[in-house]
Amino acid sequence: MKKKFTDKFGVSSFGILLFSSLLSLFHQEVTAKDLSFPERKVPARIIPVPTDVSSQLQKNIAMPLDPLMYVEPKTMQQWREIVAKGEGVVTKALMTSATKLFKVDVKPEVIAGVKTHIVAPGTLPDKNRNRLLLYVHGGGYILNGGEGSVPEAMAMAHYGQIKVISIDYRMLPDHPFPAGLEDVIAVYKEVLTKYKPENIGIFGTSAGSGLTAAAMLKLRELNLPQPAVVGLGTPFIDITDTGDSYHTNQDIDNFLVTYDGLLKSIAKLYAGSYDMKNPLISPIYGDFAKGFPPTILTSGTRDLFLSNTVRMHQKLRAAGVEAYLQVFEGCSHAFYLQVLDSPESKQAYQEMVVFFEKHLGKT
Repeated sequence: MKKKFTDKFGVSSFGILLFSSLLSLFHQEVTAKDLSFPERKVPARIIPVPTDVSSQLQKNIAMPLDPLMYVEPKTMQQWREIVAKGEGVVTKALMTSATKLFKVDVKPEVIAGVKTHIVAPGTLPDKNRNRLLLYVHGGGYILNGGEGSVPEAMAMAHYGQIKVISIDYRMLPDHPFPAGLEDVIAVYKEVLTKYKPENIGIFGTSAGSGLTAAAMLKLRELNLPQPAVVGLGTPFIDITDTGDSYHTNQDIDNFLVTYDGLLKSIAKLYAGSYDMKNPLISPIYGDFAKGFPPTILTSGTRDLFLSNTVRMHQKLRAAGVEAYLQVFEGCSHAFYLQVLDSPESKQAYQEMVVFFEKHLGKT
């Protein structure tokens, strides 16, 4: 007589298999009939500050949420007040920190009619004499113009010992899409007259990453050579609220805080009459199989744009593009720029430097 195999509860393996199959069929039937799924209501809870991150980062995580991120400006005067606040507080703090940490030279220069800053160490190593990085600053297409476009360029010039051109592109509220993109393309085209594309890298943070990715798609449209390597830091590459972390990290990200406020207003103002899912506005909807440079992407577990970063990484990988993803514990949006003196910030930039070094031309 054959022995009947059962689990410890006396249920046969065949019975378990049959039940699983029926459950799977039922699930498929329900899914096919009803594509509307209930939202998950999460009870109020306390989220502690991580204990396994640096003290600098812990202080940043523990900061109160910025009420400005809940504001929805209605008039040009209200928009200008937001710009003034950013220039008066954020820019000053970042420049003070960057100047203290990074000993590099900064010189304003107009390139192709666009304001820029040339940032470089006092002496370039031989390997970087013919190399160049372009930097596209963040700030939601409305903040970090002028001096505010310099601190992160200073960090990369310092850690990479390389020349960086920071592009001070036109921004909101006066200059919606496609003004900023046009400025990035104009500077890049001028740079191509002096540098080989294989010796050029480009990187950006937040909205700057959105513009960086959009510029790669636009260069392809124009049949112009793309740079050798790209860095996308916590990218604003989908200005709709698509993406899980727009919801799971709401009020967790202590910098961006929420989409339903200033960010949503910025998205509408930036897109204007254009579709928000236009790939030159939200590059996540672009076709990367047609060509995109090797890319390093950076985010944090508390980043409102974590899903943006992960989705972009997946799309690039699916298209056969070399893409490297680094995600930092407990970190909110653009943490590596907000806390420049933290070990996490140093590591993020050093990882970018290594990736850029790997892909930039040698001569």
